[in-house]
Amino acid sequence: MTEIHNDLSPEIVLSEADHAMLNRLAMAGLDHTPELSDQLLHELDRARVVADDDVPGDVARMGSRIRYRTGDGHEQQVTLVYPAEADIALGRVSVMTPVGTALIGLRQGQSITWRDRANKRHMLTVLEVKAPVGA
Repeated sequence: MTEIHNDLSPEIVLSEADHAMLNRLAMAGLDHTPELSDQLLHELDRARVVADDDVPGDVARMGSRIRYRTGDGHEQQVTLVYPAEADIALGRVSVMTPVGTALIGLRQGQSITWRDRANKRHMLTVLEVKAPVGA
């Protein structure tokens, strides 16, 4: 496994609709999940927000199916969902988890570092993004 020496924070892109919904979700979570809400708010603050129809097809957004590789070479495929729809057994990862927050807004080929609940730093690289059904 490669040791990570620098944080990677690539530009992320969010649709106006996702940005608005995620902002409400993060604000609502400040009382009961402050660290996760703060992480999501940080990502929302640094995102480039575009019209819903202008989101490139290779951007991870809500409902996207995302295949990524971890820093240790493990590949995983997940669907990015809201907390109520999360089911790890079905590969449905909540945006209100550290990895979900890391994935939102990334494009195919981008890498990011993120911290798990134990504050350990990890890296992931997006290998493929499939747009949500109906997008």
